[in-house]
Amino acid sequence: MPTRNAVPTMSLAAETRRAVSRHPFLLTALRADVVNYTAAARFLAVEGEPDAIATALRRYADELPSYETESRDVRVRMESGIGPLEGEGETTIDDALVTIGGTAFGPCGGDRTAIVATGDVEPAALAAVLARLSVAEVSPKAAGVADGTIVIVVDRLEGADALRTVEGALENVVSHPPRE
Repeated sequence: MPTRNAVPTMSLAAETRRAVSRHPFLLTALRADVVNYTAAARFLAVEGEPDAIATALRRYADELPSYETESRDVRVRMESGIGPLEGEGETTIDDALVTIGGTAFGPCGGDRTAIVATGDVEPAALAAVLARLSVAEVSPKAAGVADGTIVIVVDRLEGADALRTVEGALENVVSHPPRE
C-alpha cells in the first residue's frame, strides 16, 4: 500500500525529455536526426541504464517535428560610426538603433558597427543570428529584435564578417511548427 507522503516518481521517458529540455542543442540534433543516441544517453544526467535512456531518446525523436529551415525575406545593411549615446550634442537618445539595460547605441562617430536586418524577423531569427555569430567568433556588444528589425552592434573590425554571418544565418532559420 503506497504511503501518503510518497513523492511521485517520473518515468524514465519523462525524465529523459526533461533532461533534453535543459540542452536545446540536443533537441535540435534530435529533430535533425543527427544524434548518437548512446553518447547522448551518457551525456544526460538521467539515472538509468544508458541503453534504456537511448531508447527513450529514439522514441522522443520519432515524436518530434522534423528539422526544417526557411529563408527569410530580409534586407541587411551595415552602419558604421556606432557607439553609446549620451544624449548631448548632435545625436540624442532618440537616434538610438537599440537600447538595452539603459545603454542606447546609435550613430555618434563611435568605434562600432551596427548590422541592421529588417523584414521577416522575430526572436527565433535573432537566436539563429546569435548562434551563428558565436560560431564565427564574432562577439556582439548589444543585440535586440522588435517590430521586424534586428540590430546587432559589433566592434568596427568585425563589421564585414558580422554582415556576411547575419545574411547567412537568415537564409537558414529553423522553422518552428505551430503548437497544437
